[in-house]
Amino acid sequence: MEHEVNRTCQICGKKGSQSELLRASMLRPVVVDLIKKKIPNWSDNGFICLEDMNRFRSEYVFSIIEAEKGELSELEKEVVESLMTHEILSSHVDQEYEAQLSFGQRLSDTIARFGGSWIFIIIFIAVMAIWMTANSYLLLSKPFDPYPYILLNLVLSCLAAIQAPIIMMSQNRTEAKDRLRAAHDYQVNLKAELEIRQLHQKIDHLLSRQWERLVEIQEIQLELLSEMHSQNSQKRQYDHVSRKGQ
Repeated sequence: MEHEVNRTCQICGKKGSQSELLRASMLRPVVVDLIKKKIPNWSDNGFICLEDMNRFRSEYVFSIIEAEKGELSELEKEVVESLMTHEILSSHVDQEYEAQLSFGQRLSDTIARFGGSWIFIIIFIAVMAIWMTANSYLLLSKPFDPYPYILLNLVLSCLAAIQAPIIMMSQNRTEAKDRLRAAHDYQVNLKAELEIRQLHQKIDHLLSRQWERLVEIQEIQLELLSEMHSQNSQKRQYDHVSRKGQ
């Protein structure tokens, strides 16, 4: 246990236990190559702390994205930071966006939803029918808006003039929400792609390490078999000489 506690990071010199420091041989070759460019005396037999490991992994991810896409955007930087800190990017975009809306924006969205519903259409037709019926038949002696219903046309024009910009404001916010959702989907997809790529590299690294260990075990087995064969040969020679002496 004392040996485990006295482990030292090759990069920052931090001391720690097995849970805080990892063996350098466990790192993937691509990350090791990046470390060796900055730490020439790096040894695969040493150790590295989790902070430095995550830092070099994030630098490797930065280099991958820069090589494929050029300069990193703010969204891509957030993805790399989430990979380094193991944060979850998935979130409910609609709830976060709606929580930032003001009272006027919420009111315009409500009016736009109501204006595009069957309830509004039915109420609108009913009001027009009552208006025209009242001024054409019920109030023949003194109608407040006789045919051709100039006041009704004025009310409809004002309603259309007010309703149009309200609907446009709501559509603009819908487009902004869609852009936010698309950016969020891009972040999640990019992180998933990078995670899958790293998993593939880890699996390949583990497989290569396992093959190396299997080869070492096979070499040890061959050496043991060779020793057993030589011992058996010596024993047979000894038995043969003993029988001749008798």
